[in-house]
Amino acid sequence: MHPVNKTLALIGLQLSKVTKANVPRDKQEEEFRKKYDLDFEQIKNNQRGFAVHKAYRYQVGEHPKTVSEVEFEFVASHLYKEKPFNILDIGSYRDFILGLLAHYDVTTVDIRNRKPILDNETVVNCDAKVLNFPDNAFDAVTTIEALPHIGLGRYGDELDLDADIKAFREMVRVLKHGGVLLFTTAITGAKKSIAWNARRNYSYDMIKEFCNGLDLVEEKFLDRESIRLIAREELTTDPIRFNYYLGCWRKP
Repeated sequence: MHPVNKTLALIGLQLSKVTKANVPRDKQEEEFRKKYDLDFEQIKNNQRGFAVHKAYRYQVGEHPKTVSEVEFEFVASHLYKEKPFNILDIGSYRDFILGLLAHYDVTTVDIRNRKPILDNETVVNCDAKVLNFPDNAFDAVTTIEALPHIGLGRYGDELDLDADIKAFREMVRVLKHGGVLLFTTAITGAKKSIAWNARRNYSYDMIKEFCNGLDLVEEKFLDRESIRLIAREELTTDPIRFNYYLGCWRKP
């Protein structure tokens, strides 16, 4: 024990070192800001000839996550385990597909016209509810946040409130036996609803109906506001809000 603490211990006190982790974030930023101004003055006269101007940033702490990153991680982790030969993607984010193209041959379906980015991408512009592929054609089918939008006209597709059911059946049809269907979608603990014309908010029972005949590999539930995984019992009951469902299902 430090000699000072030995003396203080007689009256029930003790000195302790304050670590940076104990300092409130606003206090840390205040200290950072003071150092920032001092460092700015120092580097203005840098020997490498850089012109210097202020563009203040304070991004200390844990690396932030987005909802999309959590979805991408879920789908990518299962693809890594499955190592499919070919993949069909329905309307997922372009940056996710770009990552897939580094490792896989990917066929992408989109209602909107666009051109393939790399030689190993085949782009098919069509409505997802009618896929022009043979049965059992793909080792894996992925669709990130596309299902709740299909048939609502949001992307120029035909208005059809049952288009999501038709599209899901098509995904299962073109999936090989033993292959996996990976999808994410909006889910709610309140009454299933349509936020016109943005998306459908599915109930858990409705998602289970979609997957009837498939075998569950893994499912997760994600709170979109706190960006944390939650239990199914924690799904929002607010009729306006929604969470995300992340599912991996295998075709027997």
